[in-house]
Amino acid sequence: MSHPDTAQVDPMIQLSVHSMPQPASEPAQRTRSGRLKMLLVWAVCAAPVVASYFTYYVIKPQGRVNYGTLIMPPKPLPSDVNLPLLDQDGRSVKAASLKGQWLLVTVAGGACDQRCEQHLYLQRQLREALGKDKDRLDRVWLVTDQAPVRAGLQDGLKNAWVLRTSPSDLARWLSPQEGQPLDAHLYLVDPRGDWMMRFPADADPSRIKKDLARLMKANESWDDPGR
Repeated sequence: MSHPDTAQVDPMIQLSVHSMPQPASEPAQRTRSGRLKMLLVWAVCAAPVVASYFTYYVIKPQGRVNYGTLIMPPKPLPSDVNLPLLDQDGRSVKAASLKGQWLLVTVAGGACDQRCEQHLYLQRQLREALGKDKDRLDRVWLVTDQAPVRAGLQDGLKNAWVLRTSPSDLARWLSPQEGQPLDAHLYLVDPRGDWMMRFPADADPSRIKKDLARLMKANESWDDPGR
């Protein structure tokens, strides 16, 4: 007769003990599932914009090369704290209010020298040249000093944003080509507020127009006119 201490253990009991589930695995699975769902929602929301940019800049139908310099990655519009803006009456304007439209941006002091005047003129002409798509593009002049805007310019600034900010705050968002001043370029911002293109100094207006027209075409499936 076997002693109780030396009796053999039922193998089924051993299996039942070692096959117990690990309680920590279920929360980990829920966390992974939540992250996957969040990424899926983000992908669905961003897909139209990403697809249009991919079509325009990567596939490049017919061997086309864009004229403006693509900013990669695009630089998001800073917060109100990092980019304080004032209108011509000195009232605060929220930076986020610029979102919802394509923006063609020029930068200059209030006195507006010859280059500034040329940029303001180009902004008007390029917007009109878009025809039916012109209501998808807003003109923006960011004034980088305290000099008053000349009265003679006001008629040409109707329906344009004229906002005052400091060069140091603006540098958090826009930057010129190396060796150029900030006011040498026209800058293009997409409806999400991302700075995504910079046109060359002394740019060819006809080539800017082609870039704008192609972008409007590439994004017409998700970008509606008006704010």
